[in-house]
Amino acid sequence: MARLDGKVALITGATGGIGRAASRLFADEGARLTLVDLDESALREVAQSIGEDRASYVSADVTSAEQTQAYVQAAVDRWGGVDVLLANAGIEGSISPIPDYPLDVFDRVMAVNVRGVWLGIKYVVPVMRERGGGSIVITSSTAGIGAGPDMSAYTTSKHAVIGLMRTAAMEGAASGIRVNTVNPAPIETRMMRSIEEMRVAALDDSDITVEQTYRATSARIPLGRYGNPEEVARMMLFLGSDDSSFCTGGVYMVDGGRSAGGR
Repeated sequence: MARLDGKVALITGATGGIGRAASRLFADEGARLTLVDLDESALREVAQSIGEDRASYVSADVTSAEQTQAYVQAAVDRWGGVDVLLANAGIEGSISPIPDYPLDVFDRVMAVNVRGVWLGIKYVVPVMRERGGGSIVITSSTAGIGAGPDMSAYTTSKHAVIGLMRTAAMEGAASGIRVNTVNPAPIETRMMRSIEEMRVAALDDSDITVEQTYRATSARIPLGRYGNPEEVARMMLFLGSDDSSFCTGGVYMVDGGRSAGGR
């Protein structure tokens, strides 16, 4: 039997690299999906690629309480409830030291990456209680357990959702609601291309290229490469399924060994 047969999954950030991979894998494993992102045309494309009998979609800003309530309700109306929330929507922000970091960018990163997750949990928990439990999977990062220069908003946000996860895991346990984070290292996605380009742009050395930055980052990962979105999605599937029935309050690394070396 497929691991998500009979389950309904809500996936935010569904049109990004990891979100798309998770959506397709969850559908392959039997889930019925409600996909959430800002870009309606991209959402439609992902849903159509899966099949409209398996996937619905809602264009929503995850920082809005009203729109969050609406996408949760849309899943209930379409599929009858929610069993899995994959709180995956996130943005990278800017590359600059704290004194130079734009205040509006900091606020936007915190709104999407933290408030958006908090709102998703706030409005999905009552629905999961009605189903007798569920699983909430939050996308954090290796930045959530460490730190580096010039990405203060992103790093802060990814630490914050780990604290949020632990609180939600304690609150949800009595209702059978499990909550965990998945913490990827650099993954082959648009976000990492953006970060590489911003790092190169921030350097005074015009001889440094994006490709050199990519190779240097890969070299700091013990397995010697970036991960693929599908590798992250498989961890998300494990945590969303009953295979992880005794797992809650955990930080699950998908990082090629990067955290083992403290880098």
